[in-house]
Amino acid sequence: MKELGVKEQNLKKVVCDLSVGKWIPNPAGPAYTDRTCNFIAGYTNCLKNGRPDRGYLHWKWKPSGCDLPPFDPLKFLNAMRGKSWAFIGDSIFHNHVHSLLCLLSEVEEPHDIYHDSTFNTRTWYFPSYNIKIYNIWAPFLVQYENSHGGGNIHLHLDILDSKWTSVYNKYDYVVITGSQWFYKSSIIYENDQVIGCHYCHDLRLKEVGSPDAYRKALQLALNFIAKSEHKPVVIVRTWSPSHYENGEWPNERICNRTQPFKEGEINGDPYDLQMRNVEIEEFEKAEAIGASNGVRMELLDTYHLSLLRPDGHPGPYGKYHPFDDDGDKKRKVENDCLHWCLPGPIDTWNDLLMKMVINGDAHDSLSDLSWNGGHTHHSHV
Repeated sequence: MKELGVKEQNLKKVVCDLSVGKWIPNPAGPAYTDRTCNFIAGYTNCLKNGRPDRGYLHWKWKPSGCDLPPFDPLKFLNAMRGKSWAFIGDSIFHNHVHSLLCLLSEVEEPHDIYHDSTFNTRTWYFPSYNIKIYNIWAPFLVQYENSHGGGNIHLHLDILDSKWTSVYNKYDYVVITGSQWFYKSSIIYENDQVIGCHYCHDLRLKEVGSPDAYRKALQLALNFIAKSEHKPVVIVRTWSPSHYENGEWPNERICNRTQPFKEGEINGDPYDLQMRNVEIEEFEKAEAIGASNGVRMELLDTYHLSLLRPDGHPGPYGKYHPFDDDGDKKRKVENDCLHWCLPGPIDTWNDLLMKMVINGDAHDSLSDLSWNGGHTHHSHV
């Protein structure tokens, strides 16, 4: 058999990159609905909340040069017998896990066996398969404290959040990422000393940009993983883009599109793109360290395919029938353009996860790390 040259190998890698492709019509629609799944949070239950259009439910992701079968819950459960999964991050991971639970509950309904007082950290158990799925609340991955009264967050960039590190040895599969919480107003600490602040203009402190803070936190977390004696399969999921348009204030910004973008129609938020680029760079470094330590790390690159789905957010339908009071759809209602409707585009993240882990195609899922993810020559919406 002819040995592929470097260029041919690179071409094959790009052709089979699951993160590059397009959304195509899917007449079959979603695998579940709000009536068949009991795990959809109220703020993502767009169908129950009265969203009138249904077109956003009838698209599927088609990678360029690759097959992406729909999620197979029975195959997943059989392959994962006796295993544990941890999803570590913020409410976007709630979104992601709820999608996974909805898909799996078509075969077996899991038991909710643990939750903390806030219901942010939870554990579900599939008794017939002895599978546990942990959803761990750690929005910064590092230690933080909320201020009383909703003021600045106190963020420690050199101390990992023990909510996930203290139980890390329990997991066979770990899916992890940072979050939009890095955009929040935060007083930044290292060595218990204030080194600056992000977006707190009332304090005379050095400004620390979100990408800089995120890089330090992510680097600390990924180095912990890469150097750990415990060696689960680790999947780093990339940034989840928002699609806020037309305004500066929460009650002005909207996301009312009903179709996916075509390639070239959106460049994305430049701040989101910076954060995603931090992830790619830090993942590449940690992957090399992990490889020398026998730790398998993979990249679940959902950024670009999600960027093309402005129609997939709840918008005003994060609340139950938001216009019922007066029927006036022009009145100011706060829109959620960050989380994802269930069912909706986020279900594709689990198609990708299964393709990577169960079908043995993890090598195909790794992005061409030279790709800048944003097609920066394209214009903004």
